[in-house]
Amino acid sequence: MENLQSAVAKVAQHKSRHKPDGQRCRRYAEQAQRRLPALQNKLRKGEYQPQPARRVWIPKLGSRELRPLGIPPVENRVVEMAVRQVIEPIFEQTFAPQSYGFRPGRGAKDALRRVQQLLDAGWIWVVDADVKGYFDNIPQDKLLAAIAEHISDGAVLELLRRFLEQGVMESGKGWQPTETGTPQGAVISPLLANLYLNPLDHAMARQGWQMVRYADDFIILCERAEQAQAALAAVGQWM
Repeated sequence: MENLQSAVAKVAQHKSRHKPDGQRCRRYAEQAQRRLPALQNKLRKGEYQPQPARRVWIPKLGSRELRPLGIPPVENRVVEMAVRQVIEPIFEQTFAPQSYGFRPGRGAKDALRRVQQLLDAGWIWVVDADVKGYFDNIPQDKLLAAIAEHISDGAVLELLRRFLEQGVMESGKGWQPTETGTPQGAVISPLLANLYLNPLDHAMARQGWQMVRYADDFIILCERAEQAQAALAAVGQWM
């Protein structure tokens, strides 16, 4: 219960009173004392079923393309936050230091400072990459297998599987399944996305190349041109 209460507080934190989504989060927090016991009971019995997220399309920064964003129900967020608070410390022990996105105590400015340090040190041959449609195309079976390497609790694994397969509701199309990927907009998605790319981080480090990654954007810095060509080829094979 303490974990659920903490999750509710974080979900409602900094939410605007003037936006519908923020109002829903704040209302749930105000009703938490009444609602959480029933939620806790469902989770204990393995009966909790996440509701579909609402899909909207928003402009992609620097492009004319639109990208999908899922707006999850508040209770989904609460449960995902509670799960994340338990499993994130487990995954953090395995994450490579060159991963900066969506991690505690790290951010984009830290990644930029690291890049500048490497450039100043002579690592001036750069492979610049962006995994297109990354969140929507992660193979769910491989992602669940990666999770199971660190977590053996069957109830937690089943709950994460349900979140991946919850589907989305889209205006004019109704419910649609989510057979690949981890939903953008979901509380737990950035953590799972980092876990899936974690082997790539370590593979690049074993080759002696300097990688700096922020979610699905990353660069690999090398000292010589032929190293950069080899790094590019290695990333292509890994993907």
